[in-house]
This record gives sequence, C-alpha cells and structure tokens, in this order.
Amino acid sequence: MNSSVVYEIIGYVASAFIIASLLQRSILRLRLIGLVGAIGFVVYSVLIAAYPIAVVNLIAAGIHLYFLRKLSRYKHEVFSVLHVDANSRYLARFLEYYHDEIAHRFQPEFSYEPRPDEMVAFILRDMVPAGLFIGRRHDDRSVEVELDFVIPQYRDFKIGPYLYSPESGVFTGSGCTRAWAVASTPEHIAYLERMGFHHDPTVELPDRYVVDLESGAAVT
Repeated sequence: MNSSVVYEIIGYVASAFIIASLLQRSILRLRLIGLVGAIGFVVYSVLIAAYPIAVVNLIAAGIHLYFLRKLSRYKHEVFSVLHVDANSRYLARFLEYYHDEIAHRFQPEFSYEPRPDEMVAFILRDMVPAGLFIGRRHDDRSVEVELDFVIPQYRDFKIGPYLYSPESGVFTGSGCTRAWAVASTPEHIAYLERMGFHHDPTVELPDRYVVDLESGAAVT
C-alpha cells in the first residue's frame, strides 16, 4: 500500500468522525468525536501539505478542547434546582414533549398524576432545564422516585450524582431520609446502581432499589 492511499484513508476516517459528531444528541459526545475528527484532519492536512486546512482544524480542535474542559466541570454552581407546582403548565408540556423518550427507553410504567404529596423539581444546568425529578412522599420518611429523567443533550453531565447528593437540596425540608425506585428495564437498573442505589433488603420485590439521602450512600 503506497503512501497516497494511506493519506486518503486518514482523510476518509477523519471525515467519518466529523460526520458522526454531527449526528450526536449528546453535546459531550459531539465535542469528543469532533475533536478526534479535527485532529485526524490536522494529520491528513500536514501529510498532504495542505497547511491552511491544518490551521483551520487545529483551531477547531482547540475550540473542542475549550468546551470539553467547561463541560467536564463538576461544580455545584453550574447546577441549580427549581421546584415547581405539581400542576405546572410547563411541567405538563415538558412531559408531553419527552413522552416517547420516557416511555420507550426508561420508565415505560410512568404515568403522571398530580397529588398533594408530590415532589417536582427541575435540575438546571446553567439555568437550562436539563433534568426532571418527580417523587412521592410516604409516611415512612421515604420518597418514591416516580421519574428521574435527563434530556438527551445533558446525559453526560453528572446531573444524577448531583440530584442525589445532599448538596442539591432537592429533598431538604421534605422529611425524607431514603429514596426508592422500582426499576423496570435493565437500563434503569444500571442507572440506579450508578447513582448508589442497591436492592432493598427490606422487601421481597426483586426490582426495588433504595438509597440513603442523608449520606448519599446506598442502603444495605
């Protein structure tokens, strides 16, 4: 295989990464894949002595790195919580817009009905509604997680760990010391386990998971 063929392969691979980055719903993955594509084009451009293209892609790589550094920040000040009324019109529109995503991928059993014991809070990232928590308070000082949903663009942003940390304040004043959820899909189970939930040893249900809200540690 001669060098010109190798150069073309590098160019095609770099192009494939650029195209793939444009298809990503996650902003983080878009930046990561775009960075790989830009670096690939820098290499390709230098090999064929197309230096203006190399400069453009070097700048593009720098831009990707800049935003990746910003996106990787896990500082509490980039997150905030907005509690809303259970009958909020915006909440209703939000649930309607993401209905298929919630029903088909995460919690197919979820059905929202406003109640007095409902806890509803949006998780904001830089003041953008990126996630939604809906829970129901119970008399045993626990909260049943009815919905914990993050929109596709923000699923790589560590919103879940923030939500269940004491720093979020989502559960402050609720009197609840534990959160529990019934997982219905493997994806949901995997998510709960990443958030520190463990199978609840106090019940016979195989799909009920619980976490200690005061410490952020799983209940064992």
